[in-house]
Amino acid sequence: MLSKAKYILCSFACIFTLCTNAQSPSASNYPNKPIRIIVPFPAGGTSDVFARLIGQRMGDEWGQIVVVENKPGASGNLGAEIVVHSAPDGYTLLLMDVGTLSISQTLYSNLSFNVLKDFAPITMIAYSPHLLVASNKTPFNTVPELISYAKKNPGKLNFASAAGSGSANHLAGVVFAKQANIDWAYIPYKGGAQAITDLGAGQVDVTFNGMTATYPHVKSGLIKLIAVSSPKQLSLIPNTPTVAETLPGFLTGSWQGLLAPAGTPAPIIDKLNAKVLKIMKMPEVREALKTAGADPAPMTPQEFTYWLKNEVQSSAKVIKENNINLD
Repeated sequence: MLSKAKYILCSFACIFTLCTNAQSPSASNYPNKPIRIIVPFPAGGTSDVFARLIGQRMGDEWGQIVVVENKPGASGNLGAEIVVHSAPDGYTLLLMDVGTLSISQTLYSNLSFNVLKDFAPITMIAYSPHLLVASNKTPFNTVPELISYAKKNPGKLNFASAAGSGSANHLAGVVFAKQANIDWAYIPYKGGAQAITDLGAGQVDVTFNGMTATYPHVKSGLIKLIAVSSPKQLSLIPNTPTVAETLPGFLTGSWQGLLAPAGTPAPIIDKLNAKVLKIMKMPEVREALKTAGADPAPMTPQEFTYWLKNEVQSSAKVIKENNINLD
């Protein structure tokens, strides 16, 4: 028979266990309330488009409300911080260009979170190349012409850094300028949508931006297309040269991924992964991605974690070699 003291201790332990279990998120009844997907850029960009594409069908599949919230600022870091500090229960997620996220780890020495420790990767969504686009007011139409003009007019061109200085778009401009041996001024924006608007108005000259959000403005005639950053020409935009045809080895683009706060139970991460991968197999979703010029890039959480680690290392190399520092 238990002594009175042991009985009391056992009772407290049982109560604590029951309370803990009651408060712990469970995959068996997940989700049982609305889910929000944080997009750390303004509406209209690639991350926003994909979040709404996936989020709507996630809500339909689970019979729950899925809300997409745009929280722009600091090259995506402000929105990322919201997710890092949210409860790790699967109800607050982050969908963003994970290339930009990986850049932040090296670029900001005072970053309030660790990209590799404070997130639980769920899956990659898709890859889409950047488009090198320019204002219709510029006198060049090809990569060689752009480079020639920039060399003859040093310091005259400006480059719109969509999603802010230090973003994937900004680094694409930095690498391009270094390989081409040209100089241009960098104009930071909170997101690609406003950058494209100003490009159309002739307030900035050139930029790299995600194809999904940019190509409709090329088709409308608002801006002109110079080249694509993919390894080879795309069937969606035939006869459009790649940057690599002029600058060998040049490759950049937009990688959209879905993440949760670190500590989110693995069964919930797996459930989210399975649902998103199912959605990405839907014919209408695959067609939407194809039309946007994006390739589906589904991954397991483990594959995505490995990819993110390698991307952080690759971005660090570019940042250090080019002495980029925003602090």
